[in-house]
Amino acid sequence: MRWLCFLLANAAVAQSAPPAARGGAKPLRFAIAALGEARDSFVFHVRGEERGWAVWQYEQRRVAPGADPLVVFTAVSELRPAEAESLRVTLNGRTGAPISSFHRIEFFSPTSDTTMVEHDLGVQGGRVVGRRRVRVRNGTIRIIPVSVRLPAGAVWSDYGLLAAPVADGAPGDSLAAPAYSEFGDSLSTLTLVAEPPDTVVVSAGRFETMPLRGAAFRVYVTRTEPRRVVKGESLDRVFDFELAGSGPVVRSDRP
Repeated sequence: MRWLCFLLANAAVAQSAPPAARGGAKPLRFAIAALGEARDSFVFHVRGEERGWAVWQYEQRRVAPGADPLVVFTAVSELRPAEAESLRVTLNGRTGAPISSFHRIEFFSPTSDTTMVEHDLGVQGGRVVGRRRVRVRNGTIRIIPVSVRLPAGAVWSDYGLLAAPVADGAPGDSLAAPAYSEFGDSLSTLTLVAEPPDTVVVSAGRFETMPLRGAAFRVYVTRTEPRRVVKGESLDRVFDFELAGSGPVVRSDRP
């Protein structure tokens, strides 16, 4: 399921941002507190052929009385025939600040020497700290320590997808925020352009949406409760995913 890694690495924090619709970019802010609990299933298509699936979940938590709530986003998926992916991101449910990010991609293609890439990162004292791991076919694992300053107001690059439903913008807005690329280990700018409203019909039903366009992708998000992504696509239309259904949240005991 390198689809998510592909979209994030090549689109959300691409160096060449999409053109602004109103002359200059406005600050990109996410109303994380508006993210309700949800568990959504998606179907993947490559050139119109069904090629995989994903499950996204948003879970709200309180770790202690008086502490800020947390939003825990998890995703698992498979893009046939060669890749599988898992993601777990924790956000401050009041401020939207990034707290941690774990992301692993497994490669099964016989032509790939790399069989796994992974990062396990957290924010401590204004820095992104943690490690990356890369496993190659002979079993060797390379561990790369991470310690990078995170500017005030910066978000994970993942926000371009997981927090898109609560991006604070209106059609015609060009929105930008500093972002840290978890796999790229670099700081850049996350830019989204809000496009005119569009009615989208997917497997799960008919939805009124606002498309958000990045440098190489577009997601269609609802603007009424429940706020969610219902469709996404690469701008070249080679890859797309759509909401297939929703179910109850499966709670985890993991802190």
